[in-house]
Amino acid sequence: MIDEIQKDADDRMKKSVESTRDAMNRIRTGRATPALLEHLTVDYYGTATPIPQVATVAVSDARTLTVQPWEKSMLSVIERAILESDLGLNPITAGETMRIPLPPMTEERRITMVKVVKSEGEDGKIAIRNIRRDAIQSVRELLKEKEITEDEEKQSEAELQKITDKYVAIVDQVVADKEKEVMEV
Repeated sequence: MIDEIQKDADDRMKKSVESTRDAMNRIRTGRATPALLEHLTVDYYGTATPIPQVATVAVSDARTLTVQPWEKSMLSVIERAILESDLGLNPITAGETMRIPLPPMTEERRITMVKVVKSEGEDGKIAIRNIRRDAIQSVRELLKEKEITEDEEKQSEAELQKITDKYVAIVDQVVADKEKEVMEV
């Protein structure tokens, strides 16, 4: 019973770390990455569809993305979605391909991005701590129903804390890596 609770908590914490990593990938660093456009959606025959599902997004060099829509009619729709996004990018359309140069980030913008990175990291750690709280609550319910002893409860809480510490350290490392990447000129 306790093992199931711990395994569930471990799995959920792992998913929280992955979610934090995904959030970090969407943060602009000055280096071109297709992940920048993953969260943008376009109207594709009445359905909101992510750009990577209607076009090929590739990195042509360190500061340029290329977007090649599968249908030529989607070029203007994708361009409008990029212009309306909060990314601050200006796509250049040439024929059937779109080039998106990433302007160099100013020091002020980098500092703002570091704050966003830290905020995302803190959100990830809060999610992990909430999972720990829920798991400890489940263990205490077992104690209340006299299915486990107090010693087993204490031992389980200590194990859940170890699992939590492990995943919080991973999130801290992800944040540190992203901060370094953002501040890199």
